[in-house]
Amino acid sequence: MDSKFEPVIIGFTCNWCSYRAADMAGTARVKYAPNVRLVRLMCSGRLDPTFVLKALAGGADGVLITGCHPGECHYLEQNYKALRRFHLLRRTIQAFGVEPDRVRLVWASAAEGVRLAEEITRFVEDIRALGPLNWPSHLKTTPLDLSALEKAELPLEEVPV
Repeated sequence: MDSKFEPVIIGFTCNWCSYRAADMAGTARVKYAPNVRLVRLMCSGRLDPTFVLKALAGGADGVLITGCHPGECHYLEQNYKALRRFHLLRRTIQAFGVEPDRVRLVWASAAEGVRLAEEITRFVEDIRALGPLNWPSHLKTTPLDLSALEKAELPLEEVPV
């Protein structure tokens, strides 16, 4: 049985530019890989880095972050914040033992539906070449054991975590 690996990609998109570009690609019937699940944010600068880490830990094989071109952000300079976070995220996941190429940042304006579709397809192919993400087992999240906190004599705010 020939089973080709199909990656799961989570895409965080800016409401004003890249989400509209994805919508334009769909309206224009431009085909792109169906592996991406888009999550709309008001701005790429609002992307909390923990969203990316949770997506990877939760089973995504890659994360695509898209936003307005630098200098064209509806919230002034928030896409520069997204750029700084992107570079920090790549270093962080590399320290975890995960390939940094599993996270990608793409700038796409609302008029660039075709370009965004091409970038999505290219990213899916790159992740397919990397193979499935085997999130390191030592990084699996485990439920917090609260029994130690219940027995602690310190107020909850002072208990070291």
